[in-house]
Amino acid sequence: MRDLAVDLGSLESGKKAVVIAIHGGIGVTGRLDAMGIRPGIVLEKISGQPFGGPVVVQVGRNRIALGFGMACKVQVETGRGENAT
Repeated sequence: MRDLAVDLGSLESGKKAVVIAIHGGIGVTGRLDAMGIRPGIVLEKISGQPFGGPVVVQVGRNRIALGFGMACKVQVETGRGENAT
């Protein structure tokens, strides 16, 4: 499968992906880092709401809810994370 870079808000629910970049300032990157979301990690999008609702992701054994705006600042790549555990 060809890798595809999208933002986390646009990622389809149930898909795994690798975080490749975070497009935000020190506050956003620091907050996401504290939650375990940083470039190189594999996460799975559990659910997302239409029209800008919260996005729930699984990082390791933890489920995290992010606001839609923050989720859209996380750039992920599909394909590489699908076979990861």
